[in-house]
Amino acid sequence: MTTVSERTGGPATGRAPAPSASFAGRRRPGEFLIKLGLRVAAGITVITTVGILIALLIPSLSFFAEVPVLEFLFGTRWAPRFADASFGVLPLVTATLWTTVIALLVAVPFGLGAAILLAEYAKPRVRKILKPLLEILAGIPTVVYGFFALQFVQGTVLRDWLQLPTGAFSVLAAGLVMGVMIIPTIASIAEDAMSAVPSALRQGSAALGANRMQTTLRVVFPAALSGIVAAVVLGISRAVGETMIVAIAAGSQAQMVSNPLEQGQTMTGFIANAALGDSRVGSLEYNTLFAVGLLLFLITLLINFISIRFVRRFREAY
Repeated sequence: MTTVSERTGGPATGRAPAPSASFAGRRRPGEFLIKLGLRVAAGITVITTVGILIALLIPSLSFFAEVPVLEFLFGTRWAPRFADASFGVLPLVTATLWTTVIALLVAVPFGLGAAILLAEYAKPRVRKILKPLLEILAGIPTVVYGFFALQFVQGTVLRDWLQLPTGAFSVLAAGLVMGVMIIPTIASIAEDAMSAVPSALRQGSAALGANRMQTTLRVVFPAALSGIVAAVVLGISRAVGETMIVAIAAGSQAQMVSNPLEQGQTMTGFIANAALGDSRVGSLEYNTLFAVGLLLFLITLLINFISIRFVRRFREAY
């Protein structure tokens, strides 16, 4: 093959060395093993999820063969072990909603506030100290939180200090402490998302005359929205699925909760208590565990679906 200089008769010009023809097709065993490992990990995740769904679905079908779905979803009396058994799950759902909403009212403002402080205002040296201290809360066993809610929040704060008309248990105490437990999760993930926003956006906002708070709320926050929503959704999932705190502090009486000072049994609280009982495997009482577990799974799935739609609707790409 002749070059241009050869065809025109001019001097030969310097050219970059041609890429090795064998480089693109060279076999890379390490990269192949990494891809294989990632695919296996992704496959195990999907298989595990499908396995959990099947494990919940099969006993639940046996349950719904004896109990109508509408009676289960809209019944207001939950007494699966009584002689006159009733399988309305609404008392468990209302208690779960109370504890989840109370927990989010505590965790979201404090968690996002901590994230803004760490990402936008704290100096690097202060951040290195505060963030590990905050994340220590996430490592405390939930059974410790449960006894803290029962002994200190319910017994001392609500009854002795505030003189509130409440008994030995309440969904308020369980929700408040559950919110404290979730704060590190929301703060850590939201802070990571806000720190990942390019500094050029902050500099551009400052160049237009915005102060730091305006930049944080109108530039950084929307740019990190997907990560912040993921943090909140993870917090919701933890609140809905939390077991030990509600089993210890919320009470074990399944009833329609209309006041946060009342006790109530959540879905996870019922599963924890019933799983330790003496129900015969395959009986209707035993299958109630899986029916409630399936409903909990579907609620969590619905929350994740809504959050994905929300992120896709309002996310700002940069």
